[in-house]
Amino acid sequence: MENPDSVQIATAGEALIDLIGRPDGLFDPCLGGAVYNLTRALARQGVGTLYLNPLSSDRFGRALTQMLVDDGVHLAQPEPVSQVTSLAVVGLTAEGHPDYAFYREGVADRQVSAQGMTVACAAHAGLQIVCTGALALDARDADIYLPWLVAQHAQGRCVVVDANLRPSVMADLPAYRRHVQQMLTLADVVKVSDEDLLHLDVPGPTVLHRARHLLQTSGAQLLALTLGAEGAWLLTAEGEWHLRESRPLQVLDTVGAGDSFLAGLLAALLARQAQSGGPLLADLDGATCLQLLAHAVASASLCVQQRGCVPPSWAQVRAWVDGGAASSQPEQAVASTPEAHAA
Repeated sequence: MENPDSVQIATAGEALIDLIGRPDGLFDPCLGGAVYNLTRALARQGVGTLYLNPLSSDRFGRALTQMLVDDGVHLAQPEPVSQVTSLAVVGLTAEGHPDYAFYREGVADRQVSAQGMTVACAAHAGLQIVCTGALALDARDADIYLPWLVAQHAQGRCVVVDANLRPSVMADLPAYRRHVQQMLTLADVVKVSDEDLLHLDVPGPTVLHRARHLLQTSGAQLLALTLGAEGAWLLTAEGEWHLRESRPLQVLDTVGAGDSFLAGLLAALLARQAQSGGPLLADLDGATCLQLLAHAVASASLCVQQRGCVPPSWAQVRAWVDGGAASSQPEQAVASTPEAHAA
C-alpha cells in the first residue's frame, strides 16, 4: 500500500504522444509532454511524485501510464478515462527548430478540475511542492489550474511554474501572455528560457535584464533561467549565479533537457532541506545556488546524451557532478560574481 506521506511534489499538466516526423514522411510516436517528462524525471531522482491528471484507456494512454508506474510515480487518478490521448505532431522548421501542432480537444489529460486536484493534494500530508507549466498555462484552462494554484499557495506549499511556452498554438496570444503572467505571480519558483522571456514580451536590453525584471514583477523567491548550451542562471533578490557544462557532450537530442534540469533543481532543493531541516527556499546564498545549479545542469547534460527523454537517476547525477569536480577545477563550470539587481 502506498504511503501518502512519501509524496513531496505534485505535478499537473499534459501527458501526450509526440509524433516525430521522419525524413521518409512517416512519424515515430514517443511518450512525452513537458509536465509528463518532469514527473518522470522527478521520480527517477528519488522524489515522491504525484501526477494529478487522468490518462486514457486507449493504447497510448496505457503506455503513458505504464511508464509512470515503472518510474515510481504515484497516480492521483489510477483509473483510466475514455477520452483519447493528446497528440503533438512535431516537425522541424528550415532553421532546425521544432514546429508543433497539438490535438487537444476532448482529450484525457484535460479531464481534470481544480477541486479534484485540490482534494488529491490534501490527501498527502508530506506534500511540499506543486508544479505546473507548459500547456497547462493555456488561458482556455484558466478555470482549472489557476484556482488550484491559488488554493495550494494559500496552503503554504511551494508553487513552481515552468514558463515553457507554446505561443504558436495559442489562438489568442495576448490573452495567453496575460494568463501566464498571472500564473507567475503565484509562483515561489519560476523556470524560464531565453525564448520564453521573448514570448512573454518581458522588457530589457539583455536576457539577464529581462530575467531580473520577471523575478521582480512575479514576486518569486527563485528564478531559473536556462540558456541551452550556454548553461543556466539562478536569480534571487540577493544575487545571480551562472553555471555551464564544461565537458564536451555527445548530444543525441534535447528532448526533456529542460524538464530534467527543473527536476534536478527541485530534487536538490529537497535534499538540501532534508539535511538542514529549514524552510525549502531559506538561505539561498552563492555557495548553495551553485550547488543547486551543478545538480540541475548535470541532470540536463545526462538527458541530452540519450535518445528521447531518458531522465537520469539521483545517483547518476551525483556521479556526473563528482566526476566533473574531480577533473581540473579551473575547467569546471564558471560562476558569476553575485550581483544585486540593478534597474
